[in-house]
Amino acid sequence: MFDRFLIRKDSLENVVSGGEVTGFKFAVRIADYRGCFLSLHNGYYVECDGEQYPVSLQKFEINNRPPRSFEEIRKCVWEHWDYDDEGFLYIEKKGGLLPGRHTIGIQQSVLAQYGYMPWDEEWVKNPPVPGKGSGAGKTAAICKFELELQA
Repeated sequence: MFDRFLIRKDSLENVVSGGEVTGFKFAVRIADYRGCFLSLHNGYYVECDGEQYPVSLQKFEINNRPPRSFEEIRKCVWEHWDYDDEGFLYIEKKGGLLPGRHTIGIQQSVLAQYGYMPWDEEWVKNPPVPGKGSGAGKTAAICKFELELQA
């Protein structure tokens, strides 16, 4: 629905921790006009320049809180991600990205928060893997973005 607005195009940057580049990050928005409770946010399918980065290498920063793993976010049942709030998706990658243009493919996984579907209970226990189609919410396809990392 709002998939073309998933990433702010000028937000790509490397992450430095302890003087070492440990990965990269970029700003993301929710592709749902209602927002969602964080516990329903299941992570992303992310590929950058053809390399895939599973949820285990991702952290998410929102609501003025430090970046958290999606395992931690699953427990945030009362914390909300509002429609117009920007979050940051952190990707662990030793050395980060080189300066220049990068192609990022992304699919957001936010579980439905209304109605009841037969798979809902199973998805709470075993969330679907982002990028496989199940649980993709309002991002039915993997969206591609061209972002530039400044030197």
